[in-house]
Amino acid sequence: MFESRLSKFAGMTVLTSLLSACSVLSPLPAETTSDERLNAIPVAGLTLEGAVTIHWDDHQVPFIEAERDADLPVAMGLVHAHLRLGQMELLRRISQGRIAEMGGPLAADIDEGLRILNFGAAADKIEAALPPESRAWIEGYVRGVNHYQQNVKRLPQEYRVLGLEREPWTVRDVLTFGRLSGTDVNWLVYGGLLKLRDRKDWPELWARLVKEGTSSVPSFDADAGQSAFNALLAGVSKSGSNSLAVAPSRTSTGAAIMANDPHLGITVPNIWLIMGVHSPSYHVVGLSVPGLPIFAIGRNPRIAWGGTNMRAASSDLVDISALPAGDIQTRQEKIKVRWWFDRDVSVRETRWGPVLSDAPLLKREDGPQFALRWAGHQVSDEVGAMMNVSRATNFQEFRQAFKTFAVSGQNMLYADVDGNIGQVAAAKLPSRKNGMPADVLVTPAQSDAAWSNMRDVSSLPVTINPADGFLLSANNRPAPADVPLGYFFSPDDRMIRMREILTEKDRVGIADIKALQRDVYMTSSVKLRDALLPVLGKLSPTEPAEQEVVTLMTGWDGHYRPESRGALAFELFYAAFKKRFAVSLMGERDADTYAGVGRIKTLLIADLERVDGETVAAALRPALASAAARLGSFYNWGDMHRLAISHPMGFLPVIGGRYRFADYPAGGSSHSIMKTAHATTDEQHNTRFGSNARHISDMSDMDRNYFVLLGGQDGWFKSANFLDQVPYWQSGNYIQVPMRLDVVRKSFARKTVLGGAKPASGN
Repeated sequence: MFESRLSKFAGMTVLTSLLSACSVLSPLPAETTSDERLNAIPVAGLTLEGAVTIHWDDHQVPFIEAERDADLPVAMGLVHAHLRLGQMELLRRISQGRIAEMGGPLAADIDEGLRILNFGAAADKIEAALPPESRAWIEGYVRGVNHYQQNVKRLPQEYRVLGLEREPWTVRDVLTFGRLSGTDVNWLVYGGLLKLRDRKDWPELWARLVKEGTSSVPSFDADAGQSAFNALLAGVSKSGSNSLAVAPSRTSTGAAIMANDPHLGITVPNIWLIMGVHSPSYHVVGLSVPGLPIFAIGRNPRIAWGGTNMRAASSDLVDISALPAGDIQTRQEKIKVRWWFDRDVSVRETRWGPVLSDAPLLKREDGPQFALRWAGHQVSDEVGAMMNVSRATNFQEFRQAFKTFAVSGQNMLYADVDGNIGQVAAAKLPSRKNGMPADVLVTPAQSDAAWSNMRDVSSLPVTINPADGFLLSANNRPAPADVPLGYFFSPDDRMIRMREILTEKDRVGIADIKALQRDVYMTSSVKLRDALLPVLGKLSPTEPAEQEVVTLMTGWDGHYRPESRGALAFELFYAAFKKRFAVSLMGERDADTYAGVGRIKTLLIADLERVDGETVAAALRPALASAAARLGSFYNWGDMHRLAISHPMGFLPVIGGRYRFADYPAGGSSHSIMKTAHATTDEQHNTRFGSNARHISDMSDMDRNYFVLLGGQDGWFKSANFLDQVPYWQSGNYIQVPMRLDVVRKSFARKTVLGGAKPASGN
């Protein structure tokens, strides 16, 4: 992976750093109180149209009270930069393919791939087409970020360690970062699928994978380089989540409930910020992403919203192998490389998009050439869409707000104070009228036919007030439509389990939803275990350790609790069996790719029924022996499955240890509601992707909004609010964020005053 490749370069990196007297070895800052952090905000010289007061609670959760709408995005930019400037600068450079500027030569291949993807390809056209309101909003946000960066006395640690400069933000930067967060998660499965196209049975295998709706996000079982690239994109894109909306008929509060827990890279600082705002036109509490002036999840006085990635069919891989050379254009890019020579690269483009097969991590001399056609390379306005969502007062306005929304496609859930719940498909998709393609690559003519007519939210599936009283979304296969909405979806574990929990009682309350968000049961594992046990019984194991594995698996209740030895025994056996069985079916070369698909347990159960008994037994015997040999290496599931609290710089050689802050036993697994994704392995491992924030809003009361982050609000190392929410996360506690201004003013004790007039009044 990328971090291991950096480790191999440790000697040169550290030696060069020391010789050049750079500050890679700078110590962490001293411990800092919340008051000290807030006192560092540069307030002087910021021009505003009216008064602004930023109220802060003990966790540095801000609530911005602005007298004028125009000042609200400025204050948001200031707040984002105060809490997460180092993180924002890191993500800005990732979105622009500038990692080698920070990480050195071994990041250059990843940068080349990012330059080919070209997240900023449409940024100039998008900026030119922005409605005046959207443009003014983003410009205000940029002004707030730049004021902070230019005037703060001490910059975050990331600047010193990664060699960053005070580089002004632009509207283009925000739009480009927005495209990175809108990454098409289907890209993460393409690398593995393209390798399988050489197989003679590829057409049958492709049809089977599409039928099953397989998923591979993140692709932990791919080769090291591809895994690094996938982890990078999955870690910052809106690639997973659980969302649910429950109607008043099913709640004990007498009102609708909205709940969300997004799934992203597990790192600190968290990708999310909790915040609230109030101005004449906006009154919102929710989760915001530093670098984007929107609320992706949240509520206003009338409605609440959240969503999950719909795994939308927003891209084509277009086979350009027969394209005349004259139809391919080339542009030159310079990749600046820290501690080494810069690299000049040529990026080829076609009218269907960049030639993605040129990317170092995908390039094959004997493979097909293909271009990437992506909805994110076209003009759309996601910022304006989410601004309109924030002001919507009913379901019609909510749905209409997504008219300009393209990437990444989202299943957006809705609840309101009148008791309505609903769901829309927020995306722009080509009209593939002939259904699913027959191959992962399509011809130019096929792509042109599909992309000549784009669908948006107004002609995609919609649901309002279903009869069973709740709506669920977990990256699952969406409602049927007359065009394909997507190809590859998550397994059904989370959907099945959420439905089970919501139907166990006639009515559910906030405590039930909180418990649901921490649930670690996994249906697919239980089904596979139940399919394997009869076959295992026929082996009649005699070794005590093997008998113990079978006994633990038999008695396991399907919950991946940290203290569970049953979960440990199952995973040790499953890791060995999956590898051996995949090899027997696919051969050594393709086994890892086959094993990496998300619905592998469903496929394995089907294969157990169709494959001859001796082939199955040949995989079972050594798998059981392997699990027995490894069982004594760990006390329980949490001993093997770990939650490491670490900054991305924790992967750096020599100095990384100072940026790794804690290591806990982890519950959950790759497809439990509380997702803690992991490789299929019999080694101790860390989860690096999964549930990283939680939100619940009870529509019976404007102040009943609950949030928690895995980490904390403040990205400043050793701040009092850097890791202060981790105990809340582990224990199931939440931070309540009110909306009524009188409650906010009273309970958020610290104030940052911008401008000179009296703060706005009202509730």
